[in-house]
Amino acid sequence: MVLAELGGSISKAIHRMTNATIINDKVLDECLNEIARALLQADVRFNLISDMQANIRKTVNLNNTAAGHNKRKIIQQAIFDELCNMLNPGKPPCFTPKKGETSVVIAGAFDQLKQNAAKVKIPFYGRPMESDPVKVAVEGVERFKKQNCDLIIVDTSGRHKQQAELFEEMRQVYEATKPDLVVFVMDSSIGQAAFEQARAFKQSVAVGAVIVTKMDGHAKGGGALSAVAATKSSQVFDVKPFVSRLLGMGGDLSGFIDKIHQVVPKDQKPEIGQKLLEGNFALRIMHEQFQNILKMGSFWAMGLMPKGSEKESQAKMKRYT
Repeated sequence: MVLAELGGSISKAIHRMTNATIINDKVLDECLNEIARALLQADVRFNLISDMQANIRKTVNLNNTAAGHNKRKIIQQAIFDELCNMLNPGKPPCFTPKKGETSVVIAGAFDQLKQNAAKVKIPFYGRPMESDPVKVAVEGVERFKKQNCDLIIVDTSGRHKQQAELFEEMRQVYEATKPDLVVFVMDSSIGQAAFEQARAFKQSVAVGAVIVTKMDGHAKGGGALSAVAATKSSQVFDVKPFVSRLLGMGGDLSGFIDKIHQVVPKDQKPEIGQKLLEGNFALRIMHEQFQNILKMGSFWAMGLMPKGSEKESQAKMKRYT
């Protein structure tokens, strides 16, 4: 189940609940059970789902809800909050990449990484004839520190929890290089096995973040939730906008503002601000800003509106430009 399908299933369950004539415990249970089935089909661990249901029932006490309160909104907010809590590690990421900073890669799988580094035009260091990965990592880090690089990535070879010697190797690299952030890169197709693998990874080194690949190619993407729960790792995305987009609610305004800053040329920003203050926001400036917005991609991908409704809005903006 891809993320869009998971979000659609959860949204349908909430929609059926909001359309019910009377909101009572039976309607709430039906809604929560439908959401639970969608999460189970996405391969989310049962104990995470069970905890989520229990917390929602504890938060939503329909029998003691004061008259005049919107029970539908209370349930919607409780579901939203618990989905956020399921993903939220409770701490911010220690590194957020910024445009214009220099990145480098130090070799794990030499040939593959060399090709990938060349594609994105970043420096690369590796020694294919050297058998000691710790030595290669230390040499690479020292070299790139002297070059004042903003971001140094040390890539280790792939491993799973049964390979004790590889985890020991990873621990040695960790102690020798003393990284600011350790990232667990996980193939989401392994499903619920992600939980045990992530926990084994966490026991070897201090995992600070999780990157999940291949989320849209199969029905086991929910294993990613298990991995985050196992490591309590930071995430470079904001949880609430992510869940909002998952449920088709839109509203990632802060992300939209960040993207505006990325696409608007720096030399134009003072001019635009001054024109706004003077009340001279001409059609030329509006046309330029419409073009900048269209460069950012789909409105749905930016989290500005639910999927499906963004096409008409973008088509109208294209007509103006």
